[in-house]
Amino acid sequence: MSDTAPLGADWKPDLELIRAAAVLAGETALGYFRKAPDVRWKNEGRSPVSEADLAANDVLKTRLLAARPGYGWLSEETDDDSSRLIRETVFVVDPIDGTRAFIAGKELWCVSVAVVHRGQPVAGVLYAPALDELFEAVAGGSALKNGAAISVREAKSGEMLHLAAAEDTVGKLPPLYRNTVARVPHVPSLAYRLAMVADGRIDGTLVKKNSHDWDLAAADLILARAGGALVDLDDRPLSYNRSTVVHGVLCAAAKPLLPGLIAASRSMEPH
Repeated sequence: MSDTAPLGADWKPDLELIRAAAVLAGETALGYFRKAPDVRWKNEGRSPVSEADLAANDVLKTRLLAARPGYGWLSEETDDDSSRLIRETVFVVDPIDGTRAFIAGKELWCVSVAVVHRGQPVAGVLYAPALDELFEAVAGGSALKNGAAISVREAKSGEMLHLAAAEDTVGKLPPLYRNTVARVPHVPSLAYRLAMVADGRIDGTLVKKNSHDWDLAAADLILARAGGALVDLDDRPLSYNRSTVVHGVLCAAAKPLLPGLIAASRSMEPH
């Protein structure tokens, strides 16, 4: 497949490639899990990175770029290279999404790998090895969890909505909307939280500003193929592989629930 393959191309070979790489990276990370890996801090001491993150990143970069040398590369654990901006197709990777949980010995973390073509994810994999769960999707296909099709939950009128969001965020929702919401306890991996919307365990989530492409791209496609959507507060889908990889406040849910969630979220934004 050439780097200029059109959006309507068959991306299944790329899905197979990133699935195998994500599983290998997850197994590599699992070798450090609950074994007190070395940890350093980045972003002025705000974000931890463990030796497992770096080892998983090396596995992904080596395998993926060897197979697709014409693709660009964007990873949380690699210094950004602006040459990705001239590539039509890019790997977007978070070797361990949920590093704090990983370091703490909690099982809820995953490897996130996406292929992004012309700004849109066309193949995506989330692998949570400690939970033995693998989510995947390809453009035009179904969203799968461990090989079985998944879909968002269709909440019935009057049902409480199970929403993953910070406690202070839920507290700021308009009272009428807040009364319809049951808050889901903190989910440390953003990518996994979006997968929980995709497989119907929760109805939606609010994403605070400053999430990054690598947190979102794979899960975005999985959610979309499961019948949901991840959008900004103007109800616009996201675009990836831009000069800035940071996003504003986002909403994710089954499509019928999005208008209400967006309206409630807008009301919390400063005017």
